[in-house]
Amino acid sequence: MSEVRESLKYTKTDEWVKLDGNIALVGITDYAQTHLGDIVFIELKEGIDVKKGDILTTIESVKSASDIYSPVSGKIIEMNKALESDPGIINREPYDGGWIAKIEAKNPSEINELMDASQYSEHHKE
Repeated sequence: MSEVRESLKYTKTDEWVKLDGNIALVGITDYAQTHLGDIVFIELKEGIDVKKGDILTTIESVKSASDIYSPVSGKIIEMNKALESDPGIINREPYDGGWIAKIEAKNPSEINELMDASQYSEHHKE
C-alpha cells in the first residue's frame, strides 16, 4: 500500500490537501505518483480562481498526461516553483517538497467533504 498520512484530507481523484487557516496546500498522493510514473513536466498557473473540482494543473509523465483537480474553491496564490526545474520532486516527496499549489480557500469548510486517511485507504482497496 502506498503511503497515506493521517494529517491530510484526500480526494477520489488522488489529490491531498492540508488546510492551515484558509490556505490549502495541495499535491498528489503517493498512490497517484506511483501510477503516473516518472513525472517530467508540470504546468504552473498562479493568480487564477478555481472551483472545487476544476482542473488545477496538468502533469506529464513518461506514461501520460493527467489533469490534477482542485480539492477546494479559491485563488491559486502560489505554485511550487521548484517543480519547474525538477518535477520529479513529486515522485520522491509527494507529501513534502513535491506539493503543487497553495490555494486561498474561499470556503475552508469544503475540506470536510473530503476523505480522511482511512477512508482514502479503503477507497483504493475497492
